[in-house]
Amino acid sequence: MTHPTSSPSPLRRAGRAGLVVLALLALAGVLNFLRRPLMMSAPRCMAGQWHGCYDTFNGVVLMTLVTIPLAVLVAWALTVRRRAAGVPLARRTSLAEVGMVHGTVPFLWLTLMPGGGAGVVPERVSLVPLRDLVTMGTLGIVGNLLVFAALGFFAPVRFAALASLPRILALGAGCSALVETAQYVLRLDRVTSVDDVLVNAVGAVLAGLASRRWWRRPAAVAAVDAPRPLLSSAP
Repeated sequence: MTHPTSSPSPLRRAGRAGLVVLALLALAGVLNFLRRPLMMSAPRCMAGQWHGCYDTFNGVVLMTLVTIPLAVLVAWALTVRRRAAGVPLARRTSLAEVGMVHGTVPFLWLTLMPGGGAGVVPERVSLVPLRDLVTMGTLGIVGNLLVFAALGFFAPVRFAALASLPRILALGAGCSALVETAQYVLRLDRVTSVDDVLVNAVGAVLAGLASRRWWRRPAAVAAVDAPRPLLSSAP
């Protein structure tokens, strides 16, 4: 006997629609707040000039927003290719991969951008936890939370082995430690701080919590990948 699939209740549909509307309003508010500083870099970015675009925070953020349609197109192409090959969870896998790259690479670019005294100023290291946190300011804390947020959000969606908070924390902390080490070794005129590692890792965990309902569970992956038995007709 087959059981009819229950459709989402009107209240649940209304709640989802409300969340989408709130997310769009929040995005519109952020874009309106960033509109003036981003437009300052627009002429140089549109002209393809390196200085004033790709070496500035405003320019990198602007190009990240501009290339969102390209990222969506790449995710769609990967989905079509995987579905044609019979790959399970093709759309989720493709979106997660593109989201990780598109949401992380710009922040890595910004954190590895050389300062004015790169190669000249001696390396600076801060290994006392929470000492630099009070001097970061709101913008600095938010920026550090976002560095590996996309990685923490999409990595457990793409990889079942990362679908746990301790592993997301370790992933964020490990990647941040590599970035801080690169800043020190390359002498980029930046402070190698343990607080950056802590805040980056917390940002990855918070983003992972936001995507928890879409995590790729090992049991679910096994169920999707398991071969289905052939139905035989009765004689």
